[in-house]
Amino acid sequence: MNQPQQSSPQNSKSKQSEGSGQLLDQAKNWLNEGSVPDLLGQLPESVKKIGTKATTGYNKLSTTQKVVGGAAIALGVGYLLTKGKSTDKKADTLQELLLFVNDRIEGYKKAVDESQDTELTSYYKQLVSQSQRFAGELNDHLRQQGGEREEGTTIKGKIYRRFMEATAAVTGHSEKTILATNIHGEMWALKAYKEALSDRTLTGALRQEVERQHTQSQQTYDKLKRLVEKQS
Repeated sequence: MNQPQQSSPQNSKSKQSEGSGQLLDQAKNWLNEGSVPDLLGQLPESVKKIGTKATTGYNKLSTTQKVVGGAAIALGVGYLLTKGKSTDKKADTLQELLLFVNDRIEGYKKAVDESQDTELTSYYKQLVSQSQRFAGELNDHLRQQGGEREEGTTIKGKIYRRFMEATAAVTGHSEKTILATNIHGEMWALKAYKEALSDRTLTGALRQEVERQHTQSQQTYDKLKRLVEKQS
């Protein structure tokens, strides 16, 4: 005969981290796949160390959180290195950039949902609106190039938002952890803008728009770093 189970803090903690444990197993599988290490091996040391040197807050995350975040980084790197080419270079570049801008929208929406701090929530809402304006401007330029509106996101972004959910379950919506993951996401936005600006076919008003967005993304990154330092 089965005995009734008594709830305990230990059991509660175990259930709370169950989701992150499953993500950890997934992350290990991704990182063990031959393609991901091969891709990472092609990168300069500065890029390979992004995950562990982003911020003090990120460095203080648990091993579980870092592994899941590392898998997201690897998949993001893989996307950048293996991106497909279309016959229209400008349209191809804009579509790739828009995937990361759309990631930015969804990332800050997730931060709005997770944050318990009124001021930070208000700031994240501003960043959602800013990112939506960025996407609107880029989609306007994409249509001028004969492309269709891009509303998709990257695989890396989807996984990273799952990472935010897992860390929230473990840390209880720690504001410092949310800020650290936002900093990490903003780093990828900056990487995408730099990648786009390396395309010399982007000229005139289009190039000016991408440069303007890149500058504002850099300002956001700097502010997020200052905010996470205040949480220390």
